[in-house]
Amino acid sequence: MLTILIIDDESSILHSLEGILSDEGYQVFLAENGRIGLEILEKEVPDLVLLDIAMPGMDGIEVLSKIKSAYPFVPVIIMTGHGSIDVAVKAIKMGSYDFLEKPLEMDKLLLTVKNALDFGNLQRENLFLKQKIERQHRFIGNSPAIQTLRKQIGQVASTDAWVLIYGENGSGKEVVAREIHRLSRRRQKPFVEVNCAAIPEELIESELFGHEKGAFTGATSSKRGKFDMAHEGTLFLDEIGDMSLKTQAKILRILEEQRFERVGGNKTIQVDARVIAATNKNLEEEIKKGNFREDLYFRLNVIPFTIPPLRERGRDIILLAEYFLKEFTENMGKKLKVLNDEAKTALMHYHWPGNVRELKNTMERLSIMSPSDVIALEDLSPNILTQPVQSAVSGDVNGIFGSDSIKEAVSHFERGYIIQKLRENEGNISRTAEKIGIARRNLTHKIKSYNINIQQEVLQK
Repeated sequence: MLTILIIDDESSILHSLEGILSDEGYQVFLAENGRIGLEILEKEVPDLVLLDIAMPGMDGIEVLSKIKSAYPFVPVIIMTGHGSIDVAVKAIKMGSYDFLEKPLEMDKLLLTVKNALDFGNLQRENLFLKQKIERQHRFIGNSPAIQTLRKQIGQVASTDAWVLIYGENGSGKEVVAREIHRLSRRRQKPFVEVNCAAIPEELIESELFGHEKGAFTGATSSKRGKFDMAHEGTLFLDEIGDMSLKTQAKILRILEEQRFERVGGNKTIQVDARVIAATNKNLEEEIKKGNFREDLYFRLNVIPFTIPPLRERGRDIILLAEYFLKEFTENMGKKLKVLNDEAKTALMHYHWPGNVRELKNTMERLSIMSPSDVIALEDLSPNILTQPVQSAVSGDVNGIFGSDSIKEAVSHFERGYIIQKLRENEGNISRTAEKIGIARRNLTHKIKSYNINIQQEVLQK
């Protein structure tokens, strides 16, 4: 049942409104002054407040200010006597939804109440969706590479500098772009994404700049472009390396001038948008091949970021896997599933050619298909368990594929992996543990359990 709080110093109005709104199915709370109204708000946050302006002691404007400060998503309808329109307008500017003049007209009252409740519900839904999107694009990781990247993002986000993000497919370029936007002064404005690789050549100008009615066959109405929609916000040009040379030339002019005309139009539209571009290609190589404009490259490449592939973020793999498992099981209303140690080891050793996107898809499949609440080796897909291994330890590959069980194969792999990493770090256990993302005591335990002789198998090889 929707709840409405009425704050008014006139007892007759309180009880009259209580009767009308109760008959409409609302639960009503009454307060004879602003102080009592605020006390009720602390105990029971209503879906709507009807607030009188002229009250002794704490007037309606002061009460409104306190309500909007503490409960910004609770809509407030101001009730005012004749001749107090200026005060009502002030209240609107302070955030009230609407105002009603006394004496109140019942039909207008009920319609305004309904519209205000719908508005409040829409605000809450928008907040929920925004929080959901932010959770889906959380920037997760504690590996040294990600800590460095997070520090760089913090330095750049507060400026309007343009950013060019390099990274393999699925490595999280959009997540980094959204993190920059979230931390910027433009965070309350739109984040508009354009996938340059997914838009057909003949439609990309219309998509980016918009078009006027009748500009081409099928243009039955005018349409705003992505640049226009990103005004005062952030424009994210994903896979910029896949854009045609013709479109690159138009993009360059608009990026430099920050103004454009819609397709089929002659009106100049001025925009203020921060540009973040991303690519999985080596743009310098693409320039040499004649596939990318050098002048556009230098315009975009103000602050270059490189996102490491997942295989270079050892300690983050399990952190991300557990985060995705929690997210998927919660969304499906299931009990939280966990990975056992052997499954974690296999995930750590997999190459992850699809990067974070592949890991996320894997965790979604496991959250649905794994029969147990504990995910084990046998639940993992064959490509994770049978990926060829490059090992410097003689005989390890034969040992893996000659094993009689998955558990034995993983043990062979893990032993070889630890020896190789110890060699790379000259036998230093602390440094090796940090590089592969486990605690030093855990690495020491594994060295003992696998009977690894550091002097003979690591330092003398």
